[in-house]
Amino acid sequence: MTRRTWSVAVAGATGVVGEEILAMLDQRDFPVGSLRLMASARSAGKQVRWRDHDVVVEDLATADFHGVDFAFFSAGSAQAAHARRAAEAGATVIDNSSAFREDPSIPLVVPQVNPHDLDGLRVPGDRPRPGLVANPNCSTILFVMAVAPLERHAKIERAVVSTYQAVSGSGAKALDELARQGEQERTGQPLEAAVYPKPIHGNVLPFVQAFTDDGTTTEERKLVRESRRLLGRPDLRLTATCVRVPVRRAHSEAVNLVLERPVTPEQARAWIAAAPGVRLVDDPATLAFPTPRDADGQDDVLVGRVRRDPSHERGLDLWLTGDQVRKGAAQNAIEIAEELLRG
Repeated sequence: MTRRTWSVAVAGATGVVGEEILAMLDQRDFPVGSLRLMASARSAGKQVRWRDHDVVVEDLATADFHGVDFAFFSAGSAQAAHARRAAEAGATVIDNSSAFREDPSIPLVVPQVNPHDLDGLRVPGDRPRPGLVANPNCSTILFVMAVAPLERHAKIERAVVSTYQAVSGSGAKALDELARQGEQERTGQPLEAAVYPKPIHGNVLPFVQAFTDDGTTTEERKLVRESRRLLGRPDLRLTATCVRVPVRRAHSEAVNLVLERPVTPEQARAWIAAAPGVRLVDDPATLAFPTPRDADGQDDVLVGRVRRDPSHERGLDLWLTGDQVRKGAAQNAIEIAEELLRG
């Protein structure tokens, strides 16, 4: 029996996440019948090799989305109008920007956590309905992947999260800046910062994206608000401090939880180890714990350092790390499409 295939578009195809989406469509053998690539006018006309042929990049501003089944958008929130235009033309749009994440009418989904929120787009035995799905923020995806198994067994009363976020979250220019500053320091030159307000090489910046009126950052606000939506916990007491670190690609997070009842580290490890998309790496006797280097290029979120919080009888601490470009962006978007095709 011939497998059904789909017309797929990738908007923002020449960016870090767009390139990863293209690689993962191939790696995961997504049923692509035809492929179209879009980007800014600056990139229009370029050719991108995919599988065994070259695909010409179209100008997103003028692209016609009629006939597209799935459109993966990684073009930034400023291009939200084009994402809506694609949905209106009949595509199922999975958008990686922040444009739609707080819209209650648009599903915000991590398939291993809240697949039921896609029900409005499911049509069993047929293609999904046209519409928009929001891909959560990268740090949020990694957080909920690790804590959802605990939430399912023992409701979370309060969570405190500190993130250690790789520069890949700021795109290709940030990766170039990290490398350039390393070379500048090696040769005795002053470190020039353009992407970030201060040098990132050999440094940590307690500032991700922008400050808000109350002194938090937009990244911290995203993590809090999106996690509440994904976990179905609008009442969740959650606070975050988001930090940029001189790591290329994988984000890490230190998490402190207070649960509604006491849970042993052994119970917590068993729940985490059984969860799809999560891999437990936690053996103090052999110095087994996850690091960003371990997570780079991996599909799973790695979790370790699961232990009691000695300051609270219902407290647990844990550490997690995951590839920000893969599960934190491209992979989750493709998994949303795969979940929809399962009907």
